[in-house]
Amino acid sequence: MLSGGFAILQSFAGQLLPQDSHAIGMDSFALMHAANARLLGFMFHDRAAYGGCLVAIGAGYLWLTAFPMEEREPWAWWALFFSGSIGFLAFLTYLGQGYLDTWHGIATLFLLPVFVTGLWRSWPGSFSLSFIWKQIPKEPSASARWGRILLGMCAMGLILAGATIAIFGMTRVFVPSDLRFIGLQPATLAHISPTLIPLISHDRAGFGGGLCSVGCLLLFMARCAELNRSLPEIVTVMGAAGFGGAIGVHFAVGYLDFFHLLPGFVGFLLFILADGLLWIGWQRRSRAVQA
Repeated sequence: MLSGGFAILQSFAGQLLPQDSHAIGMDSFALMHAANARLLGFMFHDRAAYGGCLVAIGAGYLWLTAFPMEEREPWAWWALFFSGSIGFLAFLTYLGQGYLDTWHGIATLFLLPVFVTGLWRSWPGSFSLSFIWKQIPKEPSASARWGRILLGMCAMGLILAGATIAIFGMTRVFVPSDLRFIGLQPATLAHISPTLIPLISHDRAGFGGGLCSVGCLLLFMARCAELNRSLPEIVTVMGAAGFGGAIGVHFAVGYLDFFHLLPGFVGFLLFILADGLLWIGWQRRSRAVQA
């Protein structure tokens, strides 16, 4: 969460990280004069969106450790394992264009042993995944059932979107709407600095990996988590951080292409509907228990 918050604040400050400036041979002001202000905004929009993903993932992990893992529920361990593994493996997307962010590498090397130690200490005692099919929470309320279904659909959409963004980030880097917004072609960007496109690729591919990670976590939550008050609450927090960062930054930098934003808004509306149904399902369950 701290790493994600730092990425968001650094982006809105409008300053490149020292290793970024060293790699491309200029700071943010020099880059803005060499290209244009939109290029800088475009670079920061990927980084801020990635920061929102990190905040969402961190909040989800705090919830996992405070509730399901405290109850020794096996699915929570597997959710942490798969989601975290995807997140850490996403670091390797830098190989697509060859730009190694040293600060990203240091953060990964610091967090990885903590993550592995936590998995080892909280191991549930079985590597079986049969619980995913056998231990499904039974919801008497139709709203709760549909809330889980829609949240699972949103999670799958995030995984597919994240994989697509990561692949594009490692290969083509830009989609047509990106180049229209920037107003420059890849050849011009490469002429400004040969390291500029690999730097953009790193942030874009990292954002895709973050989406896959948070989507994996939400998929386990939708499938296995008990519907109590904390579930719709953490879903709300994760959605506010993830969608707030990914969609909100477009308005901050002026990147408002309709078709570029359409998948994000569709996912956001689906997410709101799922969370609202989970809230209704929890309230109905609470009233039934009290009665």
